[in-house]
Amino acid sequence: MKPAILFLRVSLQRYNVPALQASRISTQCNLVSVRHCYRYWNHTRFASTSQAVSNSQAASTSQKVAATARRLVRRVKNIFVGTGIGVLLFFGYFYVTDTRATAHQWLVPPALRWIYTDAEEAHHAGTRFLKTLYGFGLHPRERENSDALGDLELEVFGHMLVNPVGISAGLDKGAEIPDPLFSFGPAVVEVGGVTPLPQIGNPKPRVFRLPSQQALINRYGLNSDGADAVAMRLRLRLRRYAYENGFGIDEIGEQMVLDGGAGVPPGSLTKGKLLAVQIAKNSATSDEDIKAVKADYVYCVEALAKYADILVVNISCPNVSGQKLESLRDILTSVVDATKKLNRRMKPAVMVKVSPDEDTDEHVTSICEAVLESGVDGVIVSNTTKRRPSLLPIGYGLSSNEAALMEEQGGYSGPSLFERTVALVKRYRTRLDGLQAFPDPSSSDQENPKLRQPENPKRKVIFASGGITNGKQVLEVLDAGAGVAMLYTYLVYGGVGTITNIKRELTSEMRKVEEHGFVEKKE
Repeated sequence: MKPAILFLRVSLQRYNVPALQASRISTQCNLVSVRHCYRYWNHTRFASTSQAVSNSQAASTSQKVAATARRLVRRVKNIFVGTGIGVLLFFGYFYVTDTRATAHQWLVPPALRWIYTDAEEAHHAGTRFLKTLYGFGLHPRERENSDALGDLELEVFGHMLVNPVGISAGLDKGAEIPDPLFSFGPAVVEVGGVTPLPQIGNPKPRVFRLPSQQALINRYGLNSDGADAVAMRLRLRLRRYAYENGFGIDEIGEQMVLDGGAGVPPGSLTKGKLLAVQIAKNSATSDEDIKAVKADYVYCVEALAKYADILVVNISCPNVSGQKLESLRDILTSVVDATKKLNRRMKPAVMVKVSPDEDTDEHVTSICEAVLESGVDGVIVSNTTKRRPSLLPIGYGLSSNEAALMEEQGGYSGPSLFERTVALVKRYRTRLDGLQAFPDPSSSDQENPKLRQPENPKRKVIFASGGITNGKQVLEVLDAGAGVAMLYTYLVYGGVGTITNIKRELTSEMRKVEEHGFVEKKE
């Protein structure tokens, strides 16, 4: 018995049986047989192990259930959060990329003015930002598609435009963002001005804001990347379009698009819209050297005209010395002749941009005569002014800061120019329609030359630019004789939805005219 009991004690210690329980087992072993002792010990050991295993399994099962519940809750939460984010991104995308979003008017323009205190820096930042967004398809675009109704269609230079609203030159000087600008809804986008050689323009700062007047004063001085750089951008844009539409990416595909094979204007690359490219001479070219001035314009024509639907000759910039009116006909004639030589089936129209400061009867008559005699197709009336117009509303008192800015040299643009624009459009319309005779160069009597009638004269087109801010004003300049109303400054303050809003207002005003037969004049 003793060896068995000794073995039993060692086994009890080995299996960590508690001392009190081991003592009881040993005592009982002294009273019963070894057989009964082993049987009792095994029963106790297996009962203890089974209880531990049972407790462990129960705990494990409980933990698994809790873990499963946590995973289920987490999964449901992730589904709700993911769905919420997806819905937010979906509707957020359509909101921020819609020109009708109020954020584009009340948030973005003030934010740019607050972040960039210098107006030129804000201009460059906006251009870069818009260019980047366009590359990712996140740019604002007109989703209303009001042009599809056809209520605002009109014919200009043989093209049926979807509406009579355009964007003036200056917003996209280097032709970097013509397509994003077209997506805002205008029928005409004017890029430039572009000079033959690159030039940096006037010293900075050279752009100043007048928020109370929603006006700008600028003295850029025709800063330009040069005709070759701009022509390269327009060429790459056209070839990319040719490649994406199956015409190829080489010169053959380019020429097919230029000749109208794509069924769209070769400048805008969009049906119902036109791209205008403004050209100017270099500031270093003397006004007295007419031959050099003509060479500057011809260089720009040869480099840029084939990528444009409209070529705009800028003789109006108030921040560079102006051309003499006597030489204007020669300059315009050289541009028209160079345009006719382009290797393109349908040649671009030629327009001349005039200054609002050249508003005497003599100036207006001389410019109209030069337009008619040179064969130019139209006039853009007008550009920024050196003068400082009356403030709006009448009697408004400027802050000391804005009063100081009003003294800055440069061209002024803003809503207060509107009345002058309407008056000038009427005068140019009257002069152009009335002057149907040209001097006969074969006549020796220059004091009283014989007059000859042009064959099949076409009515010259007028684009109105200056102070236009709403649909009612667009209708007013159209009634004054313009074909297209151009915007720039108000677009800076009103945001990318400006043109969408103006077209909606214009449609409303046209319906009022149809119902009542007159236009309500804006006070």
